[in-house]
Amino acid sequence: MQAVPSGPLHAARCGRDSGAGHARPGPKLDRARPPARWDSAPESVSDVQFFSNLDKKRHVELKMDQALLLIHNELLGTNLTVYWNSERCYHVGIDFLLTLLCALGLLISRLEVIATSLVTPRGSKQTDLEPVSIAFLVGLALIIVVSFLRFLLSLDDFNNWISKAINSRETDRLINSELGSPSRADPLAGAPQVEAWAPSAAAQRLRCVDTFRGIALIIMVFVNYGGGRYWYFKHASWNGLTVADLVFPWFVFIMGSSIFLSMTSILKRGCSKFRLLGKIAWRSFLLISIGIIIVNPNYCLGPLSWDKLRIPGVLQRLGVTYFVVAVLELLFAKPVPESCASERGCSSLRDVLCGWPQWLFILMLESIWLGLTFLLPVPGCPTGYLGPGGIGDLGKYPNCTGGAAGHIDRLLLGEGHLYQRPSSTVLYHTQVAYDPEGILGTINSIVMAFLGVQAGKILLYYKDQTKDILIRFTAWSCFLGLISVALTKVSENEGFIPVNKNLWSISYVTTLSSFAFFILLVLYPVVDVKGLWTGTPFFYPGMNSILVYVGHEVFENYFPFQWRLEDEQSHKEHLTQNTVATALWVLIAYILYKKKIFWKI
Repeated sequence: MQAVPSGPLHAARCGRDSGAGHARPGPKLDRARPPARWDSAPESVSDVQFFSNLDKKRHVELKMDQALLLIHNELLGTNLTVYWNSERCYHVGIDFLLTLLCALGLLISRLEVIATSLVTPRGSKQTDLEPVSIAFLVGLALIIVVSFLRFLLSLDDFNNWISKAINSRETDRLINSELGSPSRADPLAGAPQVEAWAPSAAAQRLRCVDTFRGIALIIMVFVNYGGGRYWYFKHASWNGLTVADLVFPWFVFIMGSSIFLSMTSILKRGCSKFRLLGKIAWRSFLLISIGIIIVNPNYCLGPLSWDKLRIPGVLQRLGVTYFVVAVLELLFAKPVPESCASERGCSSLRDVLCGWPQWLFILMLESIWLGLTFLLPVPGCPTGYLGPGGIGDLGKYPNCTGGAAGHIDRLLLGEGHLYQRPSSTVLYHTQVAYDPEGILGTINSIVMAFLGVQAGKILLYYKDQTKDILIRFTAWSCFLGLISVALTKVSENEGFIPVNKNLWSISYVTTLSSFAFFILLVLYPVVDVKGLWTGTPFFYPGMNSILVYVGHEVFENYFPFQWRLEDEQSHKEHLTQNTVATALWVLIAYILYKKKIFWKI
């Protein structure tokens, strides 16, 4: 921030939340009476007293994540110009912020930002991370308690005693399904089951896959419910990553792993490829339909309107991605040699080389994404534009949000059928509709799922060879990480292709895939090999993921998932509500698991 004499008072219209920049929550200005004009001296003694009282006041109410800026100008007869900007703004020029400055109405040369602590209406001294820390400690305590109880159950004496009162059966021998919803008789396989191709021993379900899926799903539910209204649980405005940007790609990644594992199991049991293709097409159709008709519309606002119905969405992208990747694997499916599953006679790159036709197709798809993104002419926009539009890039391209990706969606789907308030709206004042689940980004979603297929191949081709599996997970994580480093130049905005969730840029895919391989690198030995953790409580929603996702979207505004808060400006109350709502879905998934109820589409 800088201030220079003369000229009117100015500031940039850019910040993390409502122009707050890096400011943390602080006290709110009391607007009991209109303030004096900022470009003139106080007109009366009462104005002077008002300013004097305000200058001394510190613990007054402020809206969530807002800051109070006091500006004093002691240069009599000289105006003060203040230029302000945030490092979160990329290529954004300074601009007026009249709402904040008019509310202050002060002329002082001292610059003072009261933004070091969250001041609640009761004036309690509480940092903005305190509720999150408490929630984390409570969750950690619950996990420790549950783990201790499971340890007790593993003891023979305790288990014999408790089994007299409780008689439960596990369902761990169910095959992996693409979306985490197992059933005893998989409808894809048909009945009766053919046992000639089945392994001699019952296939053990990989708990690390369901656990990873459950972790991604539960974070997704928590973020969608509000995440306590903290900025790091909101999507990045444009380039960069927050917690909210991690979970959807991970879900796509683990879906790819499950596609390969379940399809291999189904084909071994003798299901024909033609029958399996029909089931794949039907499942994709159901996912897309549920997304468009059930999840996207807000029926509380009235009947379904086709004129303004959003067509893209999370389930729609999952449906398209699932169809392409599943059909690709089905067309080139080969039996997994038993020698690779149990011996060391296979090539060290067998899991990659056996799928060279699929890799060729994926590389072709990525070439299409690169060609359209950087070579497609977009009217009124520079070729290869990747910016947010609005006031970004000094306001030169206000209607170019997303470049080619946004143009393709508006051209093929129509602006009325896209997401009307993208995450770039708050920071960059985006003026056009833009959908983060649009057509062009689906190509990289397919790439993400195929990398998940590669993880599934590693788990199956090198079954019971823990060291080989971990080496390959490490290699893939490092390889994809290095690609991300090269594409981004280890920079949020200055790289060749920045990490961007709205665009689903290739660097976003390689970065999140690198993280995904690393998570499997940790989960597989801990959950499946050593058995140090059972995946509780994430394992249960991971087994019923479609039901949990659709349910949390449909019942979001209903009690007990939401209720009227005493203080809408309290992070703590929002965090409590969102945590309770998320925990309820974990409980529902646990109950359904115990009842052996799984929603499979």
